[in-house]
Amino acid sequence: MITDAKILLCYNAPVSIYQVYNGKPKEFDGTVDDTSESSFVNELDTLVASLQKYFSSVETLAITKNIGESIRKISAINPDAIFNMVESVEGNATFEAFHAGIFDLLDIPYTGNHPQALGNCLNKTYAKQILRSHGIKTPGSLTYRPHSRITQKSFSLQFPVITKLAKEDASIGISEHSVVSSFENLKKQIKFLTSTYNQEVIVEEYIAGREFNIAVLGNSTLPISEIDFSGLPDHLPKIVTYEGKWISESVYYKHTNPQCPAPLSEEQRKNISATALATYNAMECRDYARVDIRLDKNNVPYVIEVNPNPDISTDSGFARAAKASGLHYEEMLFKIINLALHRGKRDTQIKAG
Repeated sequence: MITDAKILLCYNAPVSIYQVYNGKPKEFDGTVDDTSESSFVNELDTLVASLQKYFSSVETLAITKNIGESIRKISAINPDAIFNMVESVEGNATFEAFHAGIFDLLDIPYTGNHPQALGNCLNKTYAKQILRSHGIKTPGSLTYRPHSRITQKSFSLQFPVITKLAKEDASIGISEHSVVSSFENLKKQIKFLTSTYNQEVIVEEYIAGREFNIAVLGNSTLPISEIDFSGLPDHLPKIVTYEGKWISESVYYKHTNPQCPAPLSEEQRKNISATALATYNAMECRDYARVDIRLDKNNVPYVIEVNPNPDISTDSGFARAAKASGLHYEEMLFKIINLALHRGKRDTQIKAG
């Protein structure tokens, strides 16, 4: 049944701002086909066609830094709800949260997470502080600013450790060089990351165990997915790298394969799902998110990432988990946009009251 609701799908126009995305010095950069920016645009027609099965009017708008123009176009369209697919603005991931705030100021209901959740989850240091305050386990960590003095005396973590950009997602900057086992190599990796990306680096203790992605839709977890690293050569660390997500010709892409549903005991499944839901609530997420968890040698879940508004393209892990739960792709999108539409109706009733 097609409804008269008018839907506007907002997305960020693809753009690159870094010379290096895969977290490796240029001399090691043999990548050819990087799909991180192009993959969404290639799926745009599928998204629109899927939504048109339920709504009579579906329009799209590419978001740039010209906020005045965006506001004029959004106001002219006057949608009943916005399907928010804005992950950055002209390559800057920090602006993702800001743009959700614009939708709030325009008083238009939109899908996914609100600015506070988007901002807190993007900043890995803040996210860890919030999780720890709620008693949720996450690996021990230290954060270094560009040009920080790094001394062995003040370094309190246990090797091996993994280095990540503190305010990026999509695995930008993560490679096989990210996992280090000595202080000297750690200093070299931090220097490379801070000089290349000009932002803070978070160093956390590496949990050498099974890795899981838990998709949360509404307030329920979908079937758990496990990343299968078994095909990777022994010398490569078992992690999800930038190449593993976006470079189809890479060794990591070919040998980090998801398995959904993951083979788990009932106790493991319950513990992982409970940790993911507790994380979702602690970070004040709404509508949908993905929580990444590793099990330590004692099968204790540790949260390593929280991803509000994760990738929901047709070949994404989130879509795979939805399918495993019995939801077709179009039904998944409909459920997400319906959460925003119902939220808009409640807000209208509150104002009228």
